[in-house]
Amino acid sequence: MTTTTTGPAAGPPLAARPLIALSLGYFLVMLDVTVVTVAVPDIGDALGAGPAALQWIVDGYSTVFAGLLLLGGGLGDRLGHRRTFLWGLAVFTLASAGCGLAGSAAVLVAGRLAQGAGAALLVPASLALLRVTYPDPAVRARAVAVWGAVASTAFGAGPVVGGLLVAGPGWRTAFWLNVPVGALAVLLTVRHVPAPAGRARSGGRTDPAGQVLCVVGLVAVAGALNEAGARGWTSPPVLASAVLGAVALVVFVAVERRLERAVVLRPGGRRPLLPPSLFGRRAFSVTAAVGLLISFGYYGMLFLATLYFRQELGYDALRTGLALLPSVVTGLVAAPLFGRVAARTGPYVPLGAGLFLGGAGFLGWLVAGPGTPYAALLFALVATGLGQTTAALAATAAVVQAVPAEGVGVAAGVFNVARQVGSAVGVGLFGTLAAGDVAGGVRVSAVLAAGAFLGGGVLVVLARREKTIRVTAADPRATADRHPGVTPTDEMCEASSAPAPAGPLPPPRET
Repeated sequence: MTTTTTGPAAGPPLAARPLIALSLGYFLVMLDVTVVTVAVPDIGDALGAGPAALQWIVDGYSTVFAGLLLLGGGLGDRLGHRRTFLWGLAVFTLASAGCGLAGSAAVLVAGRLAQGAGAALLVPASLALLRVTYPDPAVRARAVAVWGAVASTAFGAGPVVGGLLVAGPGWRTAFWLNVPVGALAVLLTVRHVPAPAGRARSGGRTDPAGQVLCVVGLVAVAGALNEAGARGWTSPPVLASAVLGAVALVVFVAVERRLERAVVLRPGGRRPLLPPSLFGRRAFSVTAAVGLLISFGYYGMLFLATLYFRQELGYDALRTGLALLPSVVTGLVAAPLFGRVAARTGPYVPLGAGLFLGGAGFLGWLVAGPGTPYAALLFALVATGLGQTTAALAATAAVVQAVPAEGVGVAAGVFNVARQVGSAVGVGLFGTLAAGDVAGGVRVSAVLAAGAFLGGGVLVVLARREKTIRVTAADPRATADRHPGVTPTDEMCEASSAPAPAGPLPPPRET
């Protein structure tokens, strides 16, 4: 089953079944970020859960997800992305069944943590498999557009779906829904996402110290960021968790640098989980930073928008979800638009355009007040949603092509960690600013979100200009005609963005 498009940049047909399999996994992950939020009061009543348990039912999932993303990407690069994706789907689906059967708050929290672990395995692997399944850049741009649009729609639909399920069959249905969808994704992956013909032998041993330090550091930092909104940024548990995470990550960086230097001298030695030379690739570093800024601005403001509609305008949960739809469903518009533009220009043009559009949209929230009519906020909702989705899709495509194939898993892990950290910081900071005055907090946060998006847009413009100058100097005849959908800037991003890395990235065993 394939889909075709016409036009000079259409490229080969887009095989739909592998894309459906990979998109379904990401759909489940993003849906479960938000679908539980509106069910919290019902869960508390049904299980007798206290405030701390309810906090972990909501935040435990994203904490473990962020903390294990880098490990999940590294496992995919070493053990095979298809195998890691299937394991992630299996863990996520079984954990969802456990959540649906939970008879106590403790069991439900454990199930949510297990869901986060499964998500951390399948998301980097899903992105890496997109690169391998769709090697043509123009086709890959369309595939990434669909993949990202499905996830964006799932994230935004979460509150609406959760509200409908709570009002109907009950909160447990939100978890049982994942079981048949997860099983379908496994079946489609086994049948339509091809396994490699053979397996290459790994050239080095694993990095257990780096894995432990990475998990401890990221989980501690993510936990501190998640708790900061509720407890305050200066509370002892938040400070202790932040310090622990920072120390672990500093030691992690030192260990990875030592291992990368050593692997040059001893190719058969331990390979770093995250080669520091990866950040020497300017295209990757800029894209990771932009990913953090996108999530900081958009998801922080999405959280405040929910509070604004509930507390300032008096909307119920279902009406709030419907009010947010103009923002969260713009992925259905942004995806085909991005696919067509990126197939001709590469990802950096739509990335910059999305960031500047989103920045302008956030300024539209400056009119928010206690009695602001909903129609006055439509520009802000539509522009931020369209800008965020376009920028996120473009950044995803850019990070895939910024590194060699054998490092896509780790690169995807880093990119998603940056996005999770940005989201947690945005929600925590903006929530603090809105304490006691939601409308005032919305206006202040809107300025910060606009600054994040506009600053990211400036980063992209400067980085792209620098790469274009380097490509022109290297080959004045370079044109975008060489490879459909790849500009000279994109084509040279790996070769000219950074000096040769100090050590090789981990060789793949399976894709």
